[in-house]
Amino acid sequence: MRVCAHELDAIFDGAIEQMQKLGRKDDDKCKDFLQHLMKLKDQEVNSETPITVNHVKGVLTDMVVAGTDTSTNTIEFAMAELISNPKLMKRAQQELDEVVGKENIVEESHITELPYILAIMKETLRLHPTIPLLVPHRPAETAVVGGYAIPKDTKVFINVWSIQRDPNVWENPTEFRPERFLDNQSCDFTGTDYSFLPFGSGRRICAGVALAERMVLYTLATLLHSFDWKILEGCVLDLEEKFGIVLKLKTPLVALPVPRLSDSNLYQ
Repeated sequence: MRVCAHELDAIFDGAIEQMQKLGRKDDDKCKDFLQHLMKLKDQEVNSETPITVNHVKGVLTDMVVAGTDTSTNTIEFAMAELISNPKLMKRAQQELDEVVGKENIVEESHITELPYILAIMKETLRLHPTIPLLVPHRPAETAVVGGYAIPKDTKVFINVWSIQRDPNVWENPTEFRPERFLDNQSCDFTGTDYSFLPFGSGRRICAGVALAERMVLYTLATLLHSFDWKILEGCVLDLEEKFGIVLKLKTPLVALPVPRLSDSNLYQ
């Protein structure tokens, strides 16, 4: 952990130094998250508890750590489900071929034109929510919910893993079927549908939901568009989950990529 912390610290130092060398000609037009944080640090320099560079690096660390592990686990679950369901993978690749074409690579501008890829992400997060119990909450006052009294300051966990597999809400809940989200496109990540809460809900919804959506969709689309995937000979695909703060595959996915684009130069 200490080695990783030092490596991250060096990366952040380099990014901050590079930003300072380039200068900030348009102070009112911050172009990225780091610029916003550094601008806030400069504005708070005379406050009783000024923001320091270490505070900035701490926020960046939270963003990287929280956004990396969760997103990669979602992508791994999605790929495992698709490899075990070749027809679903072919449908996803057909959509990519129609929108992107085999002579091009996936660009961010394509993402909004890929409803089936979005449905795959939603179905993955329904069946395998990254944070199965979400982040714990404490009520400020004693409350009654569904006939149950919840005392003030009680630590409350929301079991979204169970909610999103409720047979009273979801037809064949243990089946991986992205089409269910094509039929109900109003079901999104905003947390307004209490049967689907992969990022939580309300004011405490995951702050990185927009970033996670873009990262997962772009990476998943690129992997499916650029390659066909198969399991190595003699290996068995295991979809068993390993529970913890973050939900993971018990056995890490090992798959063989086979290039499928028309121009080999696109892989460079």
